[in-house]
Parts: sequence; structure tokens; C-alpha cells
Amino acid sequence: MSELSEKILKYLLHIDEVNTLDLAAAFKEDHQKIVGALKSIQANGELVTAEQISENKLEVSGEGKSIIQNGSYEANIFNNIPDDGIAQADLMKIPNAKIGFSKAMSAGWVLVDKSGNTPLVKKKVSEITDAVQLNLKLIDSGAGGDISNKEKQEYKKRKLIQEVVIKSFLLKKGPEFSLELKKLETDLTTDMLLAGSWKDLKFKEYNFDALGVPPECGYLHPLLKVRSEFRQIFLEMGFSEMPTNNYIENSFWNFDALFQPQQHPARDAHDTFFISNPKISNKFPQEYLKRVQTVHSIGGYGSDGYGYDWRIEEAQKNLLRTHTTAVSARMLYQIAQQESFTPTKLFSIDKVFRNETLDATHLAEFHQVEGVIADYNLTLGDLIGVFTEFFKKLGITELEFKPAYNPYTEPSMEIFCFHPGLEKWIEIGNSGIFRPEMLLPMGLPEDVCVLAWGLSLERPTMIKYGFNNIRDLVGPKVDIDMVQKSPICRLDKSAKK
Repeated sequence: MSELSEKILKYLLHIDEVNTLDLAAAFKEDHQKIVGALKSIQANGELVTAEQISENKLEVSGEGKSIIQNGSYEANIFNNIPDDGIAQADLMKIPNAKIGFSKAMSAGWVLVDKSGNTPLVKKKVSEITDAVQLNLKLIDSGAGGDISNKEKQEYKKRKLIQEVVIKSFLLKKGPEFSLELKKLETDLTTDMLLAGSWKDLKFKEYNFDALGVPPECGYLHPLLKVRSEFRQIFLEMGFSEMPTNNYIENSFWNFDALFQPQQHPARDAHDTFFISNPKISNKFPQEYLKRVQTVHSIGGYGSDGYGYDWRIEEAQKNLLRTHTTAVSARMLYQIAQQESFTPTKLFSIDKVFRNETLDATHLAEFHQVEGVIADYNLTLGDLIGVFTEFFKKLGITELEFKPAYNPYTEPSMEIFCFHPGLEKWIEIGNSGIFRPEMLLPMGLPEDVCVLAWGLSLERPTMIKYGFNNIRDLVGPKVDIDMVQKSPICRLDKSAKK
């Protein structure tokens, strides 16, 4: 830049004034580089004066340049009409035919003959002059001064030309004109102060308008962005959020209250993380605990139960919760203790923990998105209807349902969604209607049904952001740059056509 600045000063030595546009042409340099070199000169003092000049200029757009090359749309319409005419439908197949036909009709070049079965477009004149193409060529060469303002306005309206402002500077020698550029100091040092040399030095001015270095800050992880969108969808549908701040549960609320037998494989250490300290819990609603024990061991409420010796020691074991359905069970129990039942819709989004083998779609800890609707006389049709609305708001329409078995729901359905990246169907959730053996011991009325479904938060996030491996989303392989640059989550709120 200093070399270019010196060239400018030497150029000014022999003339009174020069425009930066002329300098750019003389030096065969980009105009912005000339302006940058000028700024460097001005930082050294009043070596030159620079008067800013603004000039309005017409410039041919990209579409206009295409017309210069290929002719106007109306001329192309005229040139594609044979002497005996052409069917209007066939003529409209050429590029930009709609606007070209309209302009050709307005110019009086063509007419439509509707005397036959098929409307024919025929030439109304024997030859034409493509004034649009000729005028655009003149404007592009800088010789468009004789073109009328009406024509220019028409070309602007058609976006064939545009008015641009060209800014340049008129340079003259300043009161401190010199061919030498001194290096400007940027820091005032202790040595300069002690020696007094700062008095003879020139310092670079501070630019208080310059942008500083962006401060380092936190960024929302894609999981949190999708979580916020899920939460908003639940709130839009009239759900209330459940408290899920306890990661540690006991087996009673996590399994027994959900009518899950104590010998179920999910209660094995191979599937669940048990806590060693504190190992057990002792505080339970005693009457409710006895009803749960009864329905497990000998049955009740029209059920035969499981017919085994239910043990309090198993129910007392503490663990990292394997699903947020444990929270749903607590909330439903609280609702059952009210004087009169009130229909309710609840949701939660939080972490759960399972002793899983890690692979492309499984982690040992993940987020569960759970929805619960409690009301009178609900059916499987209501559950499917809620799914239709809920997943439509998520922008997911490629769904399949598969009958499944859960200890605490009947009927039960697994929910599958097609993953474009993995090119296969993946399970994203489970659902069903809570069994009477789970609800009636709580004290809920007999005709109250509870619809429930649970989704993974990670798998919809993988689909939304195009991840094929969940370990690219969570864990030590996560790219921090991805976290910083991933866009905000905006799920489609209507079904895709």
C-alpha cells in the first residue's frame, strides 16, 4: 500500500489535480485500492486534499446484458413467428414469452387471429427495429445521453438498467505536501516519554468508529435450540410443563408405580444405572404403596396382576431415572389427590439415563420429550389425532406406527420416522394409553384415560441439522465451530405438500 501511496504523490507532483477514478485507470488498479492508499496518505497529515465527488450513472443489469447479447423478449417473440402464424400456446413455450408477447402486442408488432379453432399469432408488420437492444448497448458503452427519460424509466421498471452512485475523490496538493511518507507510531512507549522523543514523532490517529474484536461468548447447542422449539409447540397446544429437576429417582416411582414388574429386564443393572450412595429411599405414600403392592402381586381393578411376591426392598432402590414417565406418575398421583378431577395436559423435556451400548443412534444419556393428556373417555383415535397435530407442527410427516408392548400402556405404539441422512426408518418415540392397573391405584376416576408418548430429542435434532451419527452431536467428537454456526431452529409448522 505504501508503494501505491508514493506513486500517487509522485503523480500529483507534476499536475494540479486528479480524480481517483482517473488514477485507477492510469495505474490499472482497482479503484478501492486507490482509495485505501489515499487513506494512508491522509494519516500522515495534510499532504493532499481530497474532495469527495458523487456521480449518478446508469448501469445495465445482468438481465439487460443478456438482452444485449440475445435481443429483447419482444423481438424474440416477433422473430419466432412464421409468415403463416403460429399457435399461441406453442409461442408461449419460448423463454420469457409472457412479457415478450405483451410488449410485442403493445408495440403493434403482432396480432392474434381467433377466427379458427386455435388462436394464431401473426406478424402485423413486415420488419422491426429492436430499440431496447440498441438503447441498452448505448447505455452500456456510456453513450446513452440521447435516450429519452421515458425510455429510461421503462427500462428501470423492467429491471434492465439501474442507477448507481459512483463515489470518487478529487486530489490536490495539500499544505504539507511531500513525497516522503513517514512511518506513524501506534503506541506511546515508556522510552519515548523518558527520552522526550515523542515530541518529534507522528502518531496514527485513533479510529473510534472501527469495530473491535468480537468478544468470546457462549452459544446455544443445537439440542437446546430444538428443545426451545419443542417447548413452544407444547405451550401452543395448551400443555403445562412438569418439574423434572430430579435426575435421581427410586425404583417405586420409576418402575412399580408404572405397573412394571420387579423381575422385568429393564430393572437389571445391564439396563439401568443404580446409585450406591444413598442406596435406598424410605419415604413413600404408604396407602398408595400398599395398593401398588396388591395390584402387582394378586391383582385388582379387574386385573389378575403378575402373581409374584412383591418386595419393598426392590422398590426402595435408587437409580438414575430411565424415563421422565416417573415424573408423569408423580404428577398423576398429585392430580388424583384433588377433591375433583380436572382434565389436564402436561409435558416435560429433560435428561434420562440408560446403560446402553453406544452406537450411531444410541447414548447412555439422552433427552426425553414426554406428553401426557388426562381426560374422560379418551381413545386410541384421540391419541393418533394428537400425533397428527403434534408431528405436523414438528414438520415431520413421514411417520409409521408399529404395535408394541409396554408394561404400563395398552394399547401401545412405537413411532418411526424416515431419516434422509441414514436413508432408513428410525424409532423416535413410544406411545400408548396408561393401563387401569397404573391409574386406578392412584385414585383417579374409572372413566379417566391418560394418553402418553415419549420422544427422543436427539433424533429429531439429527434429522433437523443433518447429523448421521449422534456422537457428532453429543460427546468429545463435537465440533465447537458447528455449535457456534448452527442456525436457529425453526421447524415447519404445517405439513409439507
